[in-house]
Amino acid sequence: MMGANHAATGAAAWIAVTSTAPFALGWHPVSSVGVMTGAVVCAGAALLPDADHHNGTFAHSLPPVSEWVSDAVEAISGGHRQGTHSFLGIAVFTALAWLVGLVTIETESFGTVYVGGGLLAVLLVALALKALKLTRRGKLMPWVTSLTVAALVALFSPEEWNWLPVAVGIGVTVHILGDVLTTNGAPLLWPVKFRSPRWVRKSLVVDDVWRPGGSFALPLLGDTGSVREWILATAVGLYATVGFVWSALDQMGFDTYGTYERVASAIQTLTSGAA
Repeated sequence: MMGANHAATGAAAWIAVTSTAPFALGWHPVSSVGVMTGAVVCAGAALLPDADHHNGTFAHSLPPVSEWVSDAVEAISGGHRQGTHSFLGIAVFTALAWLVGLVTIETESFGTVYVGGGLLAVLLVALALKALKLTRRGKLMPWVTSLTVAALVALFSPEEWNWLPVAVGIGVTVHILGDVLTTNGAPLLWPVKFRSPRWVRKSLVVDDVWRPGGSFALPLLGDTGSVREWILATAVGLYATVGFVWSALDQMGFDTYGTYERVASAIQTLTSGAA
């Protein structure tokens, strides 16, 4: 799946899980500000598994630091679409986010400052902005933009850093699920690799699910960058936009639920009249 599409699915997944809007699941409710800031952070987290690619979005997000980190991750994880695209990768990324979130400083003026969470937010915001092509090329502008947005994230949701590992876990998970839906799949059980036997490789159906290299796929989207992938990405992108705007209006004091109920009632009345 393409980087921008990964980011869109990450933002949409966060809104679905955390928003209490009628069209969301609300499994891990946070404030309206938490929904908005978390959507940006989760969009960036959905790019983390591709830190194993020296020429990917991650590597170019905050040069030269991101390039050094990408080289290290690529070496440790065994290359692109290996360790970072597995169940173990989800656990490691989530645990690291939790540990980073514990790094705080107590101050008299601002109380508890979540230094670790703020630094991680810089990286994740940079990833999201880079994937969505909202930052220019170069080494200075990505830092300036990402630091500015990350500062806003830290400023408007300092009491909610407990959701940081949740956002990272959701983002990494939807990234891997997105890759599973393409023909290449993902090595979910890494570092254990169960290579498909010869009879599977000869099967026209099972071979698509259990790849020769040991990856697993449910290639409903076809190849990376396919029309089907872009249709899905457009749908989830619209969903994320609606959820973000809903939370923004709610934060500004608009009667979002009341408006929704009136619109739903009007539609129901029109439908009943037409029948």
